[in-house]
Amino acid sequence: MNYTTIINNQTIQVADIPELNYKEFFGMNVDLLTDTPERHCVNYFGYPVDKQIKLICCIADDQTHQIYLSSCLVKSTDTLDSFTAKNFNFEKFEREICENFGINYTDHPWLKPVRYAHNQADQSKTIANYPFFAVESDELHEVGVGPIHAGIIEPGHFRFICNGEQILHLEIQLGYQHRGIEQQFLEKKKLLQRATIAETIAGDTVVGHTTAFSQVWESLCGFKASRDIEFSRTIALELERMAVHTGDLSAVCTDIAYQLGSSVFGRLRTPIINFMQEWGGNRLSKGLIRPGRNPFRFTPELATRLAEILNIYEPDFLEMNEQLFQLPSALSRFERTGVVSYDDVLSIGTVGMAARMSGLNRDIRSSHPFGLYPELNHEPIIKHHGDVYSRVQIRKAEVKQSMEYIRKLIQNVPEITESEPSFESPKPNSFTLSLVEGWRGEICHCAITDGQGELVHYKVKDPSFHNWLALALAVRNNEISDFPICNKSFNLSYAGHDL
Repeated sequence: MNYTTIINNQTIQVADIPELNYKEFFGMNVDLLTDTPERHCVNYFGYPVDKQIKLICCIADDQTHQIYLSSCLVKSTDTLDSFTAKNFNFEKFEREICENFGINYTDHPWLKPVRYAHNQADQSKTIANYPFFAVESDELHEVGVGPIHAGIIEPGHFRFICNGEQILHLEIQLGYQHRGIEQQFLEKKKLLQRATIAETIAGDTVVGHTTAFSQVWESLCGFKASRDIEFSRTIALELERMAVHTGDLSAVCTDIAYQLGSSVFGRLRTPIINFMQEWGGNRLSKGLIRPGRNPFRFTPELATRLAEILNIYEPDFLEMNEQLFQLPSALSRFERTGVVSYDDVLSIGTVGMAARMSGLNRDIRSSHPFGLYPELNHEPIIKHHGDVYSRVQIRKAEVKQSMEYIRKLIQNVPEITESEPSFESPKPNSFTLSLVEGWRGEICHCAITDGQGELVHYKVKDPSFHNWLALALAVRNNEISDFPICNKSFNLSYAGHDL
């Protein structure tokens, strides 16, 4: 067989991943995605092996809950046919492989640097000479925004090509803050150091990324998390979803100059993140999630406190939404603004809310379930118009759904496991993949160990890696004044992209 299959959070031997020649590797992975919307590429990356590059491709099937794995050995001097020419899902993965190792492609349509790592293969490529797409015309003009932005937002540059006020094309240039996160997982040897690194991948997705790292490490070590650990992680993931969605509703209201909505939703975010501080000592949940243990246990007293907070939060949240979605001036800015079609989100491989806004069902909580989500019988929130209105509607509905899940879970707080974990060493020569549905969408962490069980490669994929292109498509044929609300309705991560 040309591939092997695993399920989410399963560890296998690297040798059990079939190694194909490139022609077979290319054909099989492209075929796996042909006319199959239930499948998509969750990760595709390379790492050095004996002066060659080993490519590993991971294709998830959302109906069967399986993940197809295959591999191929190539040389950094090779010039290959690109997967992207056949299926645009692979676009950014191949650009990253080219940037990291110098592997070239004969027919990649957009072979530009992704992150400008300090150790990239071609040191002559700098962010200062980024090759922007350009159109020469007396009628068109370019508008540049960033990379420096107001407030605390991280750097990113947006280059618009416009005809008057109408946007014809947007190119998004990132990579200003490449932090070498993946390399740090290899350099830092203590488990606490690695867990802390996972918390810094994206500051608004601390629970999501740290849960993915914890699941990777536990799988590598053959550790089965107890129910109280899984309980805490599931509660924390849904609270993180609530907090960010509520804050984003506030920000969207700000962008349409609706001060009441901005103020009320902003206020409502506060008790959610303040509860995280009551629970674990940090409003962004740093320190809360750790591999193999539950450093801040969720007690019946915390359950009572959380129920009180939700009882106060919910009526104000529902009332504010009712006001917002009955306001003609708000609806006129939301509806038919920033539309991305089903065909486009499928073509570019979007995940999470950026897929579900256009009718594409991608939600790891149901397709590759983890934690306590199998017990919750999660039903993804799907919208079909792909506009700002669909994206804010998903946020409203997911907050209500998260409250329902949390209330159900805290009715039966599990007993606390008192014993400290006894981790075995990570399994040698192994591969592990963990998928987590963060509030933005699908998070994927992969780890590979050597013969001594030491990490030799750690690969992180934040959902923003897939979804930035959706924003670029969303603003086409909109006026440039619509860009802020389109941008905030996605709320993608610079940090999650610039690893």
